[in-house]
Amino acid sequence: MGISLRWVLRQRKGCGRADCAYARVMPRRRIRVTGTPEAPLRAALAALRTELGVPESFPPEVLAEAERAAAAPLPQVPDATDLPFFTVDPPTSMDLDQAMHLSRRGTGGYRVRYAIADVASFVVPGGALDTEAHRRVTTLYFPDEKTPLHPPLLSEGAASLLPDVTRPAVLWTIDLDADGRTVAVDVHRALVRSRAKLDYATVQRRIDAGTAEEPLALLKDIGEARERLEVERGGISLNVPEQEIVERDHTYELAYRAPLPADGWNAQISLLTGMAAADLMLKHGTGVLRTLPAAPDGAVGRLHRTAHALGIDWPHHVSYAQLIRSLDPHLPHHAAFLQECTALLRGAGYTVFRDGELPPITTHAAVAAPYTHCTAPLRRLVDRYAAEICLSPQSPPAWVLAGLDALPKQMADGTRLAGTVERECVDIVEAALLKDRVGDLFDGYVVDVDEHQPAVGKVQLDSPAVVARLEGGTTPLPLGERLRVRLTQADPGTSKVRFAPA
Repeated sequence: MGISLRWVLRQRKGCGRADCAYARVMPRRRIRVTGTPEAPLRAALAALRTELGVPESFPPEVLAEAERAAAAPLPQVPDATDLPFFTVDPPTSMDLDQAMHLSRRGTGGYRVRYAIADVASFVVPGGALDTEAHRRVTTLYFPDEKTPLHPPLLSEGAASLLPDVTRPAVLWTIDLDADGRTVAVDVHRALVRSRAKLDYATVQRRIDAGTAEEPLALLKDIGEARERLEVERGGISLNVPEQEIVERDHTYELAYRAPLPADGWNAQISLLTGMAAADLMLKHGTGVLRTLPAAPDGAVGRLHRTAHALGIDWPHHVSYAQLIRSLDPHLPHHAAFLQECTALLRGAGYTVFRDGELPPITTHAAVAAPYTHCTAPLRRLVDRYAAEICLSPQSPPAWVLAGLDALPKQMADGTRLAGTVERECVDIVEAALLKDRVGDLFDGYVVDVDEHQPAVGKVQLDSPAVVARLEGGTTPLPLGERLRVRLTQADPGTSKVRFAPA
């Protein structure tokens, strides 16, 4: 397992950094792959969709129901359109799940208002839209197109929290004290109206320059306060650079992208909401949690040995969480160690409980607290269920209770498929990028070594941003050290890229 520098074609949907496999929610970007459909890259992507059984379109009855839902009058719920909400997403994103308004409380502390797209107000339980959503489970992202959970008429239109239009939402109001601790939570349906569609770079630039008005400027204050609390409770956020497919001069290339501080601040707002939702569910005894068991015995001890091998100083009095925050992911040996740390974050799943019978595990080990997914209903099925439970925690709707037990497997299958899509697409793009360079030499770092076959591992190139299998040598690979390698295979058809020590 090398540094899995993840494919940046997902939106920063704010699911909470510590919940993601590599503990950082990254953006997806609509990169349009150039070339005719017969070109090797596009042909390989089309073949991948066919192989995985990815649906090509929505059935007519689903589209018809979406049209009726989009044309329906707005629901009769409280009006919160006087609040100037804003969204933070990549510039080209249209499926906007979340909008926020941040303010100071008169008694000290902060008030976070977090509006989540109210997908349930458009979907009839048991109808065609609902059935199709249960079949798809999650939105899938490919370099040349995406396969949405809901028809774009809803996900990028009537249900999306786009600017300057009134939309139904599930509105969370979370009051925090001066240290960022939650002191009160309220959730109800409301009509909201976003005033600005911001992107991460713009947010970072305005805050750094001091030109951000208070609702936006407070994102840093609240985000940093919540990050301090995350450290205090032992939460884990790995900060690993990710792969990004970039369009340049009508072609494409791979690059590395390091997250901005604004990425983390935004993620903390979503994480805060997911924790509040989990607490609400546990209080009333019915819900669906995102859980992660504690690392198995010996896992941290193994990391101590890995740190020593990579030349990373880890004093015994320094906790794992403290060490993680001291590392610089731009240093190859630090990045290699961060990847090894992801072993402690595997095993996340969805845990259902009802009637006050709490499950054995109620926390997410990386969050270091109970947590649930509830802030991305446009792209993830489980979030719609979580929202409805929180809106009526004592008596959730019958359709929620009827479908609750099947959710963990449905979400596990959908999450597994999304992971396969992501990994295979990265491999395909890497192979397409390198297909004419077989035999060339590249500089990189050894980021993983097979403990059973020390001459086999993975290499991370300096440029282009490729991480691939390294084999063919006769001596043990130098983990975390620089190495010149030769490209021996790059086939978009099989999505295989192989290097050998030079």
